Amino acid sequence: GILQHPDGTVLKQLQPPPRGPREQEFYNKVYDPDCCDRILLELREYLPKYFGVWSPPTAPNDTYLKLEDVTRKFNKPCIMDVKIGQKSYDPYASVEKIQQQVSKYPLMEEIGFLVLGMRVYHVSSDSYETQNQHYGRSLTKETVKDGISKFFHSGSCLRKDVVAASIQKIEKILEWFEGQTQLNFYASSLLIVYEGSCQATTVRLSDVTLAEKRGVPKGLLSDGDVLEYNNNIRVINSTENGKIEASVSKGLSKFYALHKKRHHSQLSLKVESLEQDNVWKSSTCIAQEHLNGNVLPQLEKVFYHMPAETKESANVDVRMIDFAHVFPSNTKDEGYIYGLKNLITVLQNILDN
Repeated sequence: GILQHPDGTVLKQLQPPPRGPREQEFYNKVYDPDCCDRILLELREYLPKYFGVWSPPTAPNDTYLKLEDVTRKFNKPCIMDVKIGQKSYDPYASVEKIQQQVSKYPLMEEIGFLVLGMRVYHVSSDSYETQNQHYGRSLTKETVKDGISKFFHSGSCLRKDVVAASIQKIEKILEWFEGQTQLNFYASSLLIVYEGSCQATTVRLSDVTLAEKRGVPKGLLSDGDVLEYNNNIRVINSTENGKIEASVSKGLSKFYALHKKRHHSQLSLKVESLEQDNVWKSSTCIAQEHLNGNVLPQLEKVFYHMPAETKESANVDVRMIDFAHVFPSNTKDEGYIYGLKNLITVLQNILDN
């Protein structure tokens, strides 16, 4: 499981040897302060930040990797964990281990990736839909596109802005793999996270002057902070005697979790580029209690010609995680490259269709 440290990082317990020490060695190598290897320095961009190891005072022999919480900046994080590569076993795996891994998902070699789980926020119901690894293993060549598209569906619409942004970020990782021949990755994953509580562009109109200028109905805007916890993970609490109590996540063990976030009643604006012109078509997503017959038509008029400077790229993050099976190499990692290319193809099909 993943634990939450009070300072906002996450703690991943070191696995038994050789996996745990191998993952620690990988992070130490990539984040070595004296590192001057261009390939490794660039790789940092695609990993969660690493802050060394940590042990609780009451259990000094328990070692945790201290990592960036990738979901921390999101209000309603939608999270998908996708194992990448044609093989989920490393070159040193026993025959029994190979048979075990292949039997879990025989299509891995052909498809090149496996959905280990997803958690999607549905705006309309203000709830999460969660799928575990059994869902991913049920996907076939014929159903994998529709299976993955569920991750990008808000409950009312397909978030094409998120799909497009995810493709761009995965293509950057693919570019890194195409240019390096020193590391091969097995049973490693991509963590894809995006903001589920709003559409592609969020415009905050808490400024009264701007609200009046745009003609937004009075009483529509409100602002307040809500302390919010999701059910993926629990915080580590420090008591007076220094004892550390830690609760392990009951959710998907690989998923990072979000805890304290600011939540505002706000206007969210989805901006889609029309085919050949500069006219912006906009739709709004506002707090349920404000929905009535008059608000939406008025907002359509307000935002129809939104200035270009308010455009923002979709709030999406893609990081590589899980490095217990990373090995030195002198060739390209063709299995991982194959998986990335296939995943990009599936995402592009979702976008096109």
